[in-house]
Amino acid sequence: MLGLRRAAASSTRVQNCSILLARACCADSVLSRNYLAHEEGHHDKSFSISGSSIISKLYSSECLYHTSHTKSFLWCRNLSSHARARSGQKDDDLEDGFSDLDVPPEDDAMVGPQEKEDDGELMSEEEMNNAAADELSFLDSETDLSVEKKTQRIESQLSKIIIENPRYSLNGTLDKWVEEGNPLGRGEISLVLLNLRKHRLYGKALQFVEWLEATNHLEFLERDYATHLDLVAKVHGIQKAEKYIEEIPKSLRGEVLYRTLLYHCVSATNVKKAEDVFNTIKALGVPISAFACNQLLLLYKWVDQKKIADVLVMMEKENVKPNLVTYRLLIDTKGRAYDISGMEQILDTMKAEGVEPDLLTNAMVARHYVFAGLNEKAEATMREMEGDDIKENRAACRDLLRLYAALGKADDVERIWNICMSNPRIGECLAAIEAWGKLGQVENAEEVFENMLKIQKKLSTKYYNTLLKVYANNKLVSKGKELAKRMSDNGCYIGPMTWDGLIKLYAKAGELEKADSILLKASKQNESRPLFGSYMTVLGRYSARGDIHNAEKIFQRLRQIGYAVKLKPYQLLLRTYINAKSPAYGFRERMKADNISPNKAMAIQLTTADAFRKTQISELLD
Repeated sequence: MLGLRRAAASSTRVQNCSILLARACCADSVLSRNYLAHEEGHHDKSFSISGSSIISKLYSSECLYHTSHTKSFLWCRNLSSHARARSGQKDDDLEDGFSDLDVPPEDDAMVGPQEKEDDGELMSEEEMNNAAADELSFLDSETDLSVEKKTQRIESQLSKIIIENPRYSLNGTLDKWVEEGNPLGRGEISLVLLNLRKHRLYGKALQFVEWLEATNHLEFLERDYATHLDLVAKVHGIQKAEKYIEEIPKSLRGEVLYRTLLYHCVSATNVKKAEDVFNTIKALGVPISAFACNQLLLLYKWVDQKKIADVLVMMEKENVKPNLVTYRLLIDTKGRAYDISGMEQILDTMKAEGVEPDLLTNAMVARHYVFAGLNEKAEATMREMEGDDIKENRAACRDLLRLYAALGKADDVERIWNICMSNPRIGECLAAIEAWGKLGQVENAEEVFENMLKIQKKLSTKYYNTLLKVYANNKLVSKGKELAKRMSDNGCYIGPMTWDGLIKLYAKAGELEKADSILLKASKQNESRPLFGSYMTVLGRYSARGDIHNAEKIFQRLRQIGYAVKLKPYQLLLRTYINAKSPAYGFRERMKADNISPNKAMAIQLTTADAFRKTQISELLD
């Protein structure tokens, strides 16, 4: 942690300066209050800072204002499956969301809604869960990843039986399987759960685990209960998961169980419950894991970046060593705030501490360079990603396609794609479609799509959704409508990602009423709800028009469908009033009621929209 603190020079040379600063900038944080309360008057040498502090320099309030074969059979798979889809959703619906390279991660209040509507920060709950899955693997260090990867390719006979049989007869089918003398050891159970997760059959997976527990086929360990808890949360939500914990023997309610619940609280962006669960983990008296801390970092990265300081103080105090995920979260946060110097300092500290950036981290750094206009630095990072021979470093091709497209380098996109096209991988094809679309070369994007259709005969929904986005960005409404009909004719699942593509298609083409109509019809679907970003697209367009009535309507729909109202919708709604040159009466009170704090730029806008604001002229005339 010492190296991380040295990421930024500081003239402050006092003990406990990180704690003091955290008190100053995070006074309202539940985590901070609970943790720092017993620190009053204490000076711990292990926490002394000699000349530098990552918090006092890199994560001050001003800087952030701008902007685990496993030992237990059940714990054979990480919790990232929750990130992909909810129970009952189809296989491809929430996979591989649209690239976040479409627009730069600019300060929300400094650009118009049209430019911000596709920003990576405008993420639905499902999209944020995708990010959580990518950034926070639930696999422990003791996990044998190579064994798991091999296991993923194995289909068991019992898995097929469970998948093919309806849920109402599943228990009887399982009883018959055992009566016939078929094996049902931990290895078989592990494969079954792995395959059910792979197919997103969480309801059946939960029923299978409940059957195992009810029939006493196995003695459950803490990790087994944790997996049961995970499935309850996926299928029934956090509240039912909390009630299930009460049924678990107290001796088995450990850190693994509660960090499973913490994961779901963070995935749902439920700040209070996440903080409460974290404090419960702390109360257990066990060492706090980097995973739990990273969960909070990710949560605060989404909802309140000022509180990142709290987590860093606590990690330092508890001697929790930052891992790759920790550094990646901090790097991305700094990059999104356009603090490139701070991002580079964290990157240097990471390397100095012996943590080498992986491909994802380098791609993230390059992305932030691109949108900061530092093209030379971006290309230098991309050359590092390519290595001496890109053919030997094939894994980098997917990210490079998107990055070169963001730089407008069609020749390099073609060079990288030529390496892939003889034996293309799924991610590379999707990236190529996005890249050609970004460059405005729609015919090349269509060619990639059609070639893949010839090879696979039936493409998954995500291919169609990616091409649909290309049509949306290029305002090709007729082609988008034709593609949507083609999806339906080919039996593709039409869900939130497809709705989002259609909404953007019409909104960007200026047909806002049609986009609004699609959003309304999609919101009435029983199986799933539209993406958060879909609402932001329509709200952003109404905001640009200064259409207060329709903007308020979308704002209320967002709340009614169950999304937590956060800063971004309020920003767009306030901009609507400003564009309409209409006073926003009671706007601060509305935000306060939702426990939303304005950032610095929005505070200025609130003053501008204040109907009772006094100006020099008004004071003179009065």
